[in-house]
Amino acid sequence: QVQLIESGGGSVQSGGSLRLSCAASTYTYTTYSMGWFRQAPGKEREGVASIESDGYTKYADSVKGRFTISRDNAEKMLYLQMNMLKPEDTAVYYCAAGLSLYTLLPKYAHYWGQGTQVTVSS
Repeated sequence: QVQLIESGGGSVQSGGSLRLSCAASTYTYTTYSMGWFRQAPGKEREGVASIESDGYTKYADSVKGRFTISRDNAEKMLYLQMNMLKPEDTAVYYCAAGLSLYTLLPKYAHYWGQGTQVTVSS
């Protein structure tokens, strides 16, 4: 069992930056693929970025060049640095752990955090 707790969401203006953090409850997290997903009102949950245990990363086309995912296995932490934010990035962001999250598909997530709201105003 892995518990995930996100933090760092908030409200920013277009062009601003935010850094999301996700704390894992167990070192077994280091064996998992980790990812960030988001869900806007009325839309399905979508993959934003993922990172494998070996550091391989994958990004959705909509965030490439603006978002950076990273992990600190020693501290059991996952991060998402979000720059040049746009109003369309507004959503609840979820941290997830699974085995094939390089696919950016929510169905491969085994564990979810509770979510953190990100709101970008124009």
